[in-house]
Amino acid sequence: MQNQTPVDSGSGQQPLKQNQSAPTVAENLTANHAELSQPIIMAAQLEQTVKTATNNITILHQLDLSIRAGEQVAITGRSGSGKSTLLGLLAGLDQATQGQVFLCGQPLHQLNEDERARVRLHYVGFVFQSFQLLDHLSALDNVMLPLTLSKTVSPRQARLRSQQLLERVGLQDRMLQTPRVLSGGEQQRVAIARALVTEPQVVFADEPTGNLDGHTARAIEDLLFNLNRERGTTLVLVTHDLALASRCNRQLHLQDGRFREELLNFKSGSNHLTRSVSGD
Repeated sequence: MQNQTPVDSGSGQQPLKQNQSAPTVAENLTANHAELSQPIIMAAQLEQTVKTATNNITILHQLDLSIRAGEQVAITGRSGSGKSTLLGLLAGLDQATQGQVFLCGQPLHQLNEDERARVRLHYVGFVFQSFQLLDHLSALDNVMLPLTLSKTVSPRQARLRSQQLLERVGLQDRMLQTPRVLSGGEQQRVAIARALVTEPQVVFADEPTGNLDGHTARAIEDLLFNLNRERGTTLVLVTHDLALASRCNRQLHLQDGRFREELLNFKSGSNHLTRSVSGD
């Protein structure tokens, strides 16, 4: 990316330094309303191109996006539309070919891989579609891992918080089992508990209920939305589940790497406004 004019992230936060602890969600909620209404995620002219042996394939085309603190945003679209790619770029898992991404005031497009990892550790919870659990660790140890790495709480507090979350996702009897002996739905619930254990400012979730039965899926959805209401956590979800998407404040529909439609939900599941979004 050359000769690009920086976009003001609008957050007023300073870059996160090595060994520096990020402010907790509770601390941020004590800030004034004007600060909370600032964008917590912002992308400008975001483009992702993949090189193949014969040509270049553009997955995302110059997307602009702003998400404010405490919002619930669902990204929908057909398989191959670029949803998971976009989620990874917004969370700092990957770097875009072109464009700028600010997350919690951090300029992800200017950071190297280690620096982006520190940002994720302190600000982000991520629910991977493929779970990304460590097979040699128990469910409890998998959930505790982000707290162990961040060293933001004592080992005793980390264990207690992890146990409480595993109980909330219905795995109180499976805490000491390794992923190898857990079902796909149980592994997904471990992954969700791990994403929430640091009390992150932003939760990114790629098909968070895709491997769950209907009853468990609704319970997990309630957990995510309760977290949003209680702590002001920002939710960004990729989903094919239109019922889940309708619970969010906003739905952004991706088609061929471009935003084609935005749905604003004034009430859960009803009273919404649809507007077209130019992708060119």
